[in-house]
Amino acid sequence: MTGVLKLYDNFQSIFDKYGDVRTKGWFLMSSPLPTLMICLSYVYIVKVLGPRLMANRKPFELRRTLIMYNLFQVIFSTWLFYELSMSGWLTGRYSLRCEPVDYSQHPTTLRMVNVCWWYYFSKFTEFFDTFFFVLRKKTRHISTLHVIHHGVMPMSVWFGVRFTPGGHSTFFGLLNTFVHIIMYSYYLLAALGPQIQKYLWWKKYLTTLQIIQFIAIMVHAFQLLFIDCNYPRAFVWWIGMHAVMFFFLFKEFYNEQYNKPRKMKVESGTKEPCNGVSQTNGEVKKNSYSKQSDYYVNGDGISRPDLVQRTVSASANN
Repeated sequence: MTGVLKLYDNFQSIFDKYGDVRTKGWFLMSSPLPTLMICLSYVYIVKVLGPRLMANRKPFELRRTLIMYNLFQVIFSTWLFYELSMSGWLTGRYSLRCEPVDYSQHPTTLRMVNVCWWYYFSKFTEFFDTFFFVLRKKTRHISTLHVIHHGVMPMSVWFGVRFTPGGHSTFFGLLNTFVHIIMYSYYLLAALGPQIQKYLWWKKYLTTLQIIQFIAIMVHAFQLLFIDCNYPRAFVWWIGMHAVMFFFLFKEFYNEQYNKPRKMKVESGTKEPCNGVSQTNGEVKKNSYSKQSDYYVNGDGISRPDLVQRTVSASANN
């Protein structure tokens, strides 16, 4: 125990020595432990405690709650994107090639530092995506990708706010908040009910947008390894490798959701139903459809609304 405390004191001294003095006293910024504990609690709640508590309970509908939550996230993400833009990225003040961290007390610089903290805080509000899954007993949608993405991000962003609030790394937040505006708009529409379903044909491209986002972040971060830029190399690797990890996780999800089902249909000789009729190996069967307004919300474009539930009726010969 004494060794653990000594190790913690050593890490804390590093945070105090090299951390940004402007954010040192801000809420949850003095030490990484509170953030780490919140992230671990999140994983325990959504993977163990929540499903256990909901095991013998009926799922909550939460339709109005989902509408209000997604509306809030759209507004919040829009504000974050605006602040990141006006603090540097879309004003010509920041360079895509190399942008060192400004540790001054300039008002515009402090505006960027402030929005960095709010971006960090937004990672906690996104936990509710998973909490709603649990309350609605959609536990099969709490995938490894989903939990890793949500559980890692607050801890990852904490280091940025504590050591490099501003500069090159905020490009990540700029792209991410832009994607979230589109993503939560999608889930807001999905939560409105099945009458909006015909307008949600673009869910596939939402995941594609996520993948493109991580590619752009990788290129933007790793370019600093080949040029002379006064930006910490440790954070270049930190941000770049996060983008690499999420790129492969989202790419795997994309393949499972959109490529494998299509391949399975081709191999089985099944064509998509048209006007209520499906063709399987030359045999025609009439289908009956039971539409369910069973929409759910996810945090980062990695899930989609449950679509039409199909049940095959007996053939006329039976």
